[in-house]
Amino acid sequence: MSVPLFSTKQRILGAAEELFARHGFAGASLRQVTSAAHVNLAAVNYHFGSKENLINEVFRRRLDSLNSDRLTALAQARAKPHYGLEDTLDAFVRPALALTGNDQGGAAFVRVLARAYAEQNDRLRKFLHDNYSHVLKEFVADFGRFLPTLDKQELYWRVDIVSGALTYAMADFGVIKRRGGTDQQHRDLAAQHLVKFAAAGLRAQ
Repeated sequence: MSVPLFSTKQRILGAAEELFARHGFAGASLRQVTSAAHVNLAAVNYHFGSKENLINEVFRRRLDSLNSDRLTALAQARAKPHYGLEDTLDAFVRPALALTGNDQGGAAFVRVLARAYAEQNDRLRKFLHDNYSHVLKEFVADFGRFLPTLDKQELYWRVDIVSGALTYAMADFGVIKRRGGTDQQHRDLAAQHLVKFAAAGLRAQ
């Protein structure tokens, strides 16, 4: 029985995601990816063409869905009669934290995302900016509406810090570990605390 092409592609993406999380983008070779995915190099070239495109597609697979969920949550927040800064933050934070509960590699992708922040990969940063910066701009427009006294540069500084705190929370690096309850309960608590903390930081004088 033949294996459908889409499953081969997903196997490659899954293997690449895990290896990039473990070894970084430069440290993980295509040979390692093909070995982990049980495919040959021709399959990687057929589906992705290059390692750079493979890296991009690892991000696209997760971020297309994440940003769609964020924009849906933002539209729902905007539909509230008296929505405010906390509602916009919640729409930004919760879909990202939900990604960590994805059993199909969500935790590995969080580590890959952290590497994208830490490693100097200009091509990857350009890809992320070209494809996903419009989503951040939607949120920044709302933050600016609620924080009219902040100039644009100061607002972006604060949003960068909020994004860093969110990535840290997604990676579960902190001293508050999951103790009892369910992962969903932990994510709900993390969202509540992060929204409250971020709102205070954004409003600080």
